[in-house]
Amino acid sequence: MRVGVLTGGGDCPGLNAVIRAVVLKGSEAHGWEFVGFRNGWRGPLTGETKPLGRDDVEGILTRGGTILGSSRTNPYKEDNGVERIRAVLAEQGVDALIAIGGEDTLGVAKRLTDDGINVVGVPKTIDNDLAATDYTFGFDTAVQIATDAIDRLHTTAESHHRALVVEVMGRHAGWIALHSGLAGGASVILVPERPFSVDQVVEWVERRFEREYAPIIVVAEGALPEGGAEMLQSGEKDAFGHVRLGGVGTWLAEEIATRTGKESRAVVLGHVQRGGTPTAYDRVLATRFGLHAVDAVADGDFGVMTALRGTDIVRVKLAEATAELKTVPAERYAEAEAFFG
Repeated sequence: MRVGVLTGGGDCPGLNAVIRAVVLKGSEAHGWEFVGFRNGWRGPLTGETKPLGRDDVEGILTRGGTILGSSRTNPYKEDNGVERIRAVLAEQGVDALIAIGGEDTLGVAKRLTDDGINVVGVPKTIDNDLAATDYTFGFDTAVQIATDAIDRLHTTAESHHRALVVEVMGRHAGWIALHSGLAGGASVILVPERPFSVDQVVEWVERRFEREYAPIIVVAEGALPEGGAEMLQSGEKDAFGHVRLGGVGTWLAEEIATRTGKESRAVVLGHVQRGGTPTAYDRVLATRFGLHAVDAVADGDFGVMTALRGTDIVRVKLAEATAELKTVPAERYAEAEAFFG
């Protein structure tokens, strides 16, 4: 059997760990050959490939990013996209695909399965917003990076008696903001699931200053003020219809400075959250996902995604995996509110 592997969407710590596990187990346990498709779904569309043998995956466990490259290409927005993928797979002699990605990548995988192409999915997103799995790899690393930044910002905020607004990733789900804010001792955490009152945020900030502590506000990029619109970084949309968000941190910092008279600065962590070496947790989770993806291919169980349930790796239908986003529930946010102000 010859198996294709691709990584789609935003890069994420742990992608290389999945690739390594897939190739090593598939080649050793089953004698399969592997081919890497470059740059997400663009690879199967154009036939751009990369060799994937043991020598190609040695030493990549600890590397961030992806040796295969990535993109936000949507085959269903391309002329004759599905037919072109069929032709490339036939030309390459590929019997099955392992697609590693988030909601958009796995949504394509689900549609391709419906169109008769053999695909197994592996969940990847730093946002941890796929409902069918308890955790996705990359999330732990992103939270650790954000927490480290918050820890460092506490000292400079205290030294200069200023408020610092830390903008983290999270378009529709505030898991990174929630976890890093709790771990970093933030004064306020703002998430997309709960529109926030600027007046209330200012009250919390002033309360913090009254106790002679400098406030740290952690805000997800998709968080909205009550009655406000999304803060748009640009009006451009990607192939999946997403507008790039950003700017809420800077806007909020200016509001806080205007209303309190206190110095306030914004820090946008941006893509630093995606980069660098994956944590030990993410390396193990990504490796396990890869091993079980190989088992699914061996069983001919296509149209599924590997998922974490408790401590077990299970298979769920791609339709379930992409049915809805996993957002921060009200009770989890209520836990964090105990520390606001």
